[in-house]
Amino acid sequence: MSSSKIDRFRALVASDSENPLHNFALAQALLSAGEHADSAQAFGRCLELDPGWMMAAIKRGSCLVSLERWAEAREALQLGQRLAEEQNHEEPFEEIRELMDQLPEG
Repeated sequence: MSSSKIDRFRALVASDSENPLHNFALAQALLSAGEHADSAQAFGRCLELDPGWMMAAIKRGSCLVSLERWAEAREALQLGQRLAEEQNHEEPFEEIRELMDQLPEG
């Protein structure tokens, strides 16, 4: 994703920081650009704004796996799994399992 899109989404977040959709768009743009640390932070902000946002938790977990921040990744993925169960979503379980398989034991 181009830096101009990231800049545009950052401007949207700056103008309306409480809008979870702007934060999610920024997080996705950062993830597409391979900026995993900033993306994890932006997905974390989405979860602050909407603690029930299952995809934000899973995407945050994915970023944290890429960063090898294992404990945080495990926590985010477990949250995503719990939210998927509570919301009766079956589709994310394979993605969550694949990400959890990347975590070291412990």
